[in-house]
Amino acid sequence: MGMRRRARRRGLIAGAAVGHHMAKKSAEAQQAPVNDQAQYAPPPAQSAQPVPPPPDPADQIAHFAQLHDSGAITDEEFATAKAKVLGT
Repeated sequence: MGMRRRARRRGLIAGAAVGHHMAKKSAEAQQAPVNDQAQYAPPPAQSAQPVPPPPDPADQIAHFAQLHDSGAITDEEFATAKAKVLGT
């Protein structure tokens, strides 16, 4: 009789564990978004974000001059970048 009682107790404990697992799994499925695209939706736009001031053209030209002096950009690239900054 003792072995039956232990077997029954083990069955009840195992059944409760499986039931708990299934209930937890079901609850997680209900909380998951229905549409997969909802996960990838962009966040709502935040209002009143400060807009950075436009860069100073003199600073930009000085930066390009440093790149040119160091040899990172060629004469043509420097002239093109300078013309773009100046709007010509």
